[in-house]
Amino acid sequence: MDENKPHLTSSEIGVLWTAYMNSTMSKCILGFMLKDIQDTDIKPAVQFAYDITTDALDQLLAIFEQEQYAIPNGFTEQDVNMDAPWLFSDFFCLTYINHMARVGLITYAGTLAMSTREDIRNFITQLLIDTSTLYNQSTKIALLKGMNARHPYIEVPKETDYVDSKKYLSGLNPFSSKRPLNAVEMSHLYMNILTNSMGVQLCLAFAQTSPSKDIQNYMLRGKDISNKHIKIFSQVLLDNDIATPRLPDVSVSHSTTRTFSDKLMMFHMSLVSAAGMGNYATAGAASQRSDLVLNYERLSLEIGQFAKDGADIMIKNQWLEQPPGTKDRTKLAKKKEE
Repeated sequence: MDENKPHLTSSEIGVLWTAYMNSTMSKCILGFMLKDIQDTDIKPAVQFAYDITTDALDQLLAIFEQEQYAIPNGFTEQDVNMDAPWLFSDFFCLTYINHMARVGLITYAGTLAMSTREDIRNFITQLLIDTSTLYNQSTKIALLKGMNARHPYIEVPKETDYVDSKKYLSGLNPFSSKRPLNAVEMSHLYMNILTNSMGVQLCLAFAQTSPSKDIQNYMLRGKDISNKHIKIFSQVLLDNDIATPRLPDVSVSHSTTRTFSDKLMMFHMSLVSAAGMGNYATAGAASQRSDLVLNYERLSLEIGQFAKDGADIMIKNQWLEQPPGTKDRTKLAKKKEE
């Protein structure tokens, strides 16, 4: 370690660990996608996503060596069967990297705000730049191919206004009409429908390729939860005479060949679940109609229970890698007394 550099803080240690775990998982999935993509417009975008991940791993390994930081186990080529037949359609691959780029933008912005050491900040800043480029690139391709689900149009405001009644915040009384959705509420409902639609396809792909009944049942449960949430959010839009998203063809194949390890698939679902709860928390905070806030809160609890049950499965099978932390001082003291 360079003695002129300050020690890594707890947040920076956590940031590096999380980045390594996510990057090793992404490299496995993106590498598998690349071998079967036929679309000449989509493949370069997925290749760029793969290159971002590979470069990030190289930098992480250099930091780990410099800091004498124990390298996490993460995921390796043992967690993906590159000989398995194609699983994801080209459009799924494009939608997947676009979705994960959105998750990355939120994650990296948060981790940058928790980091102070210059080299760590530079590392995360570059990830933010690369991920922004990936998001813009994948969105542009989706628009050109007519497969981007665009948010609904509303009339551009011609004047400003203020809320003049507490009724603006209501929405739970079944005997009174709910006010129309505002643009902020509409955008979050729309986006959460799209992310849950991606979750449905991901759960199906993982369920049909896992040899484990426990994992199959867990993934199918995740699919049912996502479909349920899509229906709830769609109904709110329909009740306001707003069309629900026209989803692109993001299908998966009928392959049942084991493609990814159960450990990798369960980790991926934990990441998706955490992102979903974060989206709901943001949407709930931004929504001003009380029925919407209540929906996000109760549906977040359902995702939380799903994630908890997933963690139990991972612990049972010794798949849940423990993040770095402090030592149990009480346990150390008792051990010394013995």
